[in-house]
Amino acid sequence: MYVCLCNAVTETDIRNAATAGCASMAELTMRTGAGACCGSCVEMAVEVLDAHRPQATSGFEVLPLLPLVAQAA
Repeated sequence: MYVCLCNAVTETDIRNAATAGCASMAELTMRTGAGACCGSCVEMAVEVLDAHRPQATSGFEVLPLLPLVAQAA
């Protein structure tokens, strides 16, 4: 499906840009041209970009919390 008719940018083009590391609408516009003309596609382009962008990770492993034991005084 075409998201940006002005520059013939498809949903697949946006998905591919997202998986390649595109992180913002400004970056998407530079890569694909989406949103550069009339701007009517921006809302849909952002939705597709957000839905297919890899989730950021902190690089830390999540560990289970251990219960704390109160010491008697």
